[in-house]
Amino acid sequence: MPKAHILVVEDEEDILELIVFNLKKEGYEVTALQSGEEALQQVSARPPDLILLDLMLPGADGFEVCKILKNDPHTSSIPIIMLTAKGEEADIVTGLELGADDYITKPFSPRVLIARIRAVLRRPKQPRTSDHASIEIHNLIINPSRFEVKVNGERVDLTATEFHILAYLARRPGWVFTRSQIIDSVKGTDYPVTDRSVDVQIVGLRKKLQSAGQYIETVRGIGYRFRE
Repeated sequence: MPKAHILVVEDEEDILELIVFNLKKEGYEVTALQSGEEALQQVSARPPDLILLDLMLPGADGFEVCKILKNDPHTSSIPIIMLTAKGEEADIVTGLELGADDYITKPFSPRVLIARIRAVLRRPKQPRTSDHASIEIHNLIINPSRFEVKVNGERVDLTATEFHILAYLARRPGWVFTRSQIIDSVKGTDYPVTDRSVDVQIVGLRKKLQSAGQYIETVRGIGYRFRE
C-alpha cells in the first residue's frame, strides 16, 4: 500500500532538508516548497494527503495559506500541521483557530515529527461525528440524546456546560482546541466568559470523571485536547 503524499512548505533550507530526508526515509512521497504562493498552486494542481506548513513564510505566510485552504470546501479536509517557532503561543492559537489540525514547535525531534504525522493521518476523514451520535472512547460513553455520561458503566452527573465541553473534545480525539474555540462551541460567540472560566470547568469535569479525567489533556498556553 503506497505511503501518503506530504507537502512540506518551509523556507529555511536546513530545516526543509531535514524534514524531507526523514519523511522519505519513512517511505512517504514528499513535495518540498519554500513559499505560500507555490503551496497554493501545488495544492490546486495535486492535493496532498497532509501539509506541513511553516507559519513564517515570505509573501503569503502560513496563516494566510491555512485560512485559504480551510475556507475552500475542496481543500478544507486536508490535514495541516503547523511548524512554529518555540514558545510562540499566540501564533499557535491563531493557527489552530484558522483550522490547523496540529502543531510542532522548532526545534523538533524527527521521531516526534513522524509520530505527529502518523497520528494525524490516522484520524477519520469526516470533520466530526454527528452531534447526536453516541461517543464511545476508552472507558467512557457519551450519549448526547440522553444527555448521559458513563465511566466504566457508572453514570456521571455533569452540568450542561461540562457535558458540552466533554462532548466537544471527545468528538475529535487528538485535536487541540483553544479556549476561545471551546467557548464558541459551547455557548456561542457572544457568551461573556473568560479563558479562566474554561479552566475552572475543566478542573470540575476532571474531578467528576475520576479515572477518565486523565483523558482531557492540557496543552500549555494553548488549550485542551482529548487523548487519542
